[in-house]
Parts: sequence; structure tokens; C-alpha cells
Amino acid sequence: MKIIYNNILPVKGFAAINLFGVLFVRHGITITSRIMNHEQIHTRQMKELLYVFFYIIYVLEWIVKLFRYGKRSYHNISFEREAYSNEYDGDYLKYRKQYSFFKYL
Repeated sequence: MKIIYNNILPVKGFAAINLFGVLFVRHGITITSRIMNHEQIHTRQMKELLYVFFYIIYVLEWIVKLFRYGKRSYHNISFEREAYSNEYDGDYLKYRKQYSFFKYL
């Protein structure tokens, strides 16, 4: 995974953002194995959905959950729930089944 350090992406409050398999990291942030695993889970999700559909579903789900959860909508997106739930498991991607994010809807 290519990593680009900068001060623009992600927005303040976030350590990193994965865009099409490229990891943008704020200057001063140390990429831990937890963060890397979280972002690699997102990359797997993106590949399963051919990238474009990942972003379409992600935004639509965020909008829908915004009405239900408000500021907590980001953490309730199925893609984020899967990544946060498994970011400490370094072997997760070895046994993860395709489309596992559906379990987190």
C-alpha cells in the first residue's frame, strides 16, 4: 500500500484516509500495525466492490445513518464497523470471507 504524508488529507481529527488503496496520512502520525490493518481491511472491501461501488455505498450508508445516529454515523457505517472490530487481529484478512461487511449492517 502506498503511503503519502501530508497536511491536507485526511481532515483534522483523523489519522489516515484510504483512497483507492493509497493511504493519506497526516504529518506527525505514526502508522501502527492497527491503523495499517484497519486500512487494509478497507482496501479489501474496495476491491470486492470494484472501488466505485464501495464509495457509493459508503456515502449512501453514511447519509442514511446520519439521520439515525447523528455525529456517530461514521462509526456505524458497515465498512467502518468491520474495520474497527477487526483492526487488532493481524490475521483477519487471511480468514475473512468475501463481503463480510454485510454482517455489520
